[in-house]
Amino acid sequence: MKMKQFNLLPLFLILITSFSSANSTIVSHDERAITIDGQRRILISGSIHYPRSTSDMWPDLINKAKDGGLDTIETYVFWNAHEPARRQYDFSGNLDLVRFIKTIQSAGLYSVLRIGPYVCAEWNYGGFPVWLHNMPDMKFRTINPSFMNEMQNFTTKIVNMMKEESLFASQGGPIILAQIENEYGNVISSYGAEGKAYIDWCASMANSLDIGVPWIMCQQPHAPQPMIETCNGFYCDQYKPSNPSSPKMWTENWTGWFKNWGGKHPYRTAEDLAYSVARFFQTGGTFQNYYMYHGGTNFGRVAGGPYITTSYDYDAPLNEYGNLNQPKWGHLKQLHTLLKSMEKPLTYGNISTIDFGNSVTATVYTTNEKSSCFISNVNATADALVNFKGKDYNVPAWSVSVLPDCDKEAYNTARVNTQTSIMTEDSCAEPKKLKWTWRPEFTTQKTILKRSGDLISKGLVDQKDVTNDASDYLWYMTRVHLDKKDPIWSRNMSLRVHSNAHVLHAYVNGKYIGNQIVRDNKFDYRFEKKVNLVHGTNRLALLSVSVGLQNYGPFFESGPTGINGPVKLVGYKGEETIEKDLSKHQWDYKIGLHGFNHKLFSIKSAGRHQLKWSTDKLPADRMLSWYKANFEAPLGKDPVIVDLNGLGKGEVWINGQSIGRYWPSFNSSDDGCTDECDYRGEYGSDKCAFMCGKPTQRWYHVPRSFLNDKGHNTITLFEEMGGDPSNVKFKTVVTGTVCAKAHEHNEVELSCDNRPISAVKFASFGNPSGRCGSFAAGTCEGANDAAKIVAKECVGKLNCTMNVSSHKFGSTLDCGDAPKRLFVEVEC
Repeated sequence: MKMKQFNLLPLFLILITSFSSANSTIVSHDERAITIDGQRRILISGSIHYPRSTSDMWPDLINKAKDGGLDTIETYVFWNAHEPARRQYDFSGNLDLVRFIKTIQSAGLYSVLRIGPYVCAEWNYGGFPVWLHNMPDMKFRTINPSFMNEMQNFTTKIVNMMKEESLFASQGGPIILAQIENEYGNVISSYGAEGKAYIDWCASMANSLDIGVPWIMCQQPHAPQPMIETCNGFYCDQYKPSNPSSPKMWTENWTGWFKNWGGKHPYRTAEDLAYSVARFFQTGGTFQNYYMYHGGTNFGRVAGGPYITTSYDYDAPLNEYGNLNQPKWGHLKQLHTLLKSMEKPLTYGNISTIDFGNSVTATVYTTNEKSSCFISNVNATADALVNFKGKDYNVPAWSVSVLPDCDKEAYNTARVNTQTSIMTEDSCAEPKKLKWTWRPEFTTQKTILKRSGDLISKGLVDQKDVTNDASDYLWYMTRVHLDKKDPIWSRNMSLRVHSNAHVLHAYVNGKYIGNQIVRDNKFDYRFEKKVNLVHGTNRLALLSVSVGLQNYGPFFESGPTGINGPVKLVGYKGEETIEKDLSKHQWDYKIGLHGFNHKLFSIKSAGRHQLKWSTDKLPADRMLSWYKANFEAPLGKDPVIVDLNGLGKGEVWINGQSIGRYWPSFNSSDDGCTDECDYRGEYGSDKCAFMCGKPTQRWYHVPRSFLNDKGHNTITLFEEMGGDPSNVKFKTVVTGTVCAKAHEHNEVELSCDNRPISAVKFASFGNPSGRCGSFAAGTCEGANDAAKIVAKECVGKLNCTMNVSSHKFGSTLDCGDAPKRLFVEVEC
């Protein structure tokens, strides 16, 4: 074995000038860690985006994060949400950033404010307002005076808002770090010399705002001083800051992944996520942030992409509805507790490493008072038996053992002792069957026949240039006159459209001829359908639909949306093909649809439009239609969801508030899923995916704050593609089953989340096998009846805790020296 010794470098301490305040906190950094009031800290952080939840959810989410062992809550600031029109600001409701930061402060946690103002985040247009794009001579994220002026104006506004409320740590507030720009290092090469000049300007501008705490730049190698560069990714243990005076920081540890319409459900195991965290701290990391800790919901039209789903669950430790995602939440909590107990050695200790070969390494952190150790096995296939300091340790493949005292293994990332919670839909709280009314979308005939638009232009125009992203929908309309002598005329003619619309619907002379939906991310395509034209005037109407604007990549703001052409009529005459290009004709543009423009989803508009809603013959599979029904809120306090299975594509409102786009008719592919997930080896977004061949999203979150507990509630649907609303149902989400696969000499806690444990379905101590729902006893079992013991300890209680030991469950002589485990499944 090889041993390598590191001596401490002379400290290079960067102090941040603080504002004069009796309660001010001095935040600084050196090469080892962020320091708070002179003390180096191990900081565990988690991302919670305030607009992706409701303000009444914030205290519970933040307290659950604190209970999970977090010190810090990290959030982006969303420019397009706060400044939807130039110099018109919105900080109301779930956009109340000051209230969110104060809620963090009230919980006794720190905050990291990632101002950006480019955020990516799978958020519409990366957080940039579309009006910014439509300013003259505008170019994003480069040396462009117009962009730099607007960016500085918004950044300064956010900083001043925080200062006015004394929210920076230098003023006694919770904000210990702020971020300028975001992942620019991933694209800087595309901008050449102007990219380097721009990032230097960002640093200078940020530093001039004098916030009294350090600024960070994520994914920005060689960040301009005094910015601190940080890492993003699934793993950052191999990351080393370019600046030797910067601490090793991880701003985004991706806890799972986002979903795209038509995509599978991502899943990252608790074992692998914990492994990535332990490896990071083993290799000198001191600040780590989970992206996301709570993902939440893309309400309204904020989802980016294109094609990002309404759910932004992200397989985070807190699920979309705010419930604990077990075992991930609990397994990480145990790790956080141990890391905090090792804070002094990890931040002040001398570091030595021992290489055992075959990708097995021990790291020792030593101070005069204490030593703490890690033993990691990076081999993805082979378990390791390691003799360390005279003792043997079994370290499974792709795992890290944590020894806070360098003697006893207190935790291994691959040995999960936390329960697994299986969430289910509670039908007991289901309201009565909905009685629907409906009405057609009146835009269609009026628009495509009368050509009544908002704008007339010669030639085709990009969709976001016309709509300013006020709507997903834009009509492109033109006329073409044909007579018998026209060279194109034949009995075999088609309409050919080169399109970047995410969905395209086409009408000719008032008749629907078809659509095209983008699949497999091919957003540049050709649509062609046979058409029946007439002698004389023919009317063409193309409805372009966007499903979230691009949010990532160099020059993403200039990516085409809508119908960019050419648009042609094609005549086929035997071997001859004749084309008539309509691209430079006069085109009329109509923004949005009648129902949206008249706010049919609004409760206030109900009276004005009441006579136009029909109760007769509820149509199914009818395109461009509105549906409305009253319902009673499910009883209790459990999260509410609505099942939209059977619908096509559209948007849904509860009491006038949009809970997002829906598209349950878009199934994922049948390939690429697996019943078994091996945590070993590097994770990628396709690994361990599940729900193949199923709707990407069937269930949609209805925040309790959107509902009236007493009296009627109203659901409104706009159905674009055609679907059947008769099967729409409201339910609550509860913990239905709890399972555990705990290792001997550990404690296991079982909880049904404020519901009593009702029955024990399975319990065995020894060498049981199987997955939750299909456990089976092994070849050896404890002498005592495990099911009776668990029932006595747990049934009828909200939670119970048991020691997993032979003393409790009986001897297991047939197992020999093999490790014993307790497998349990209980009903809630």
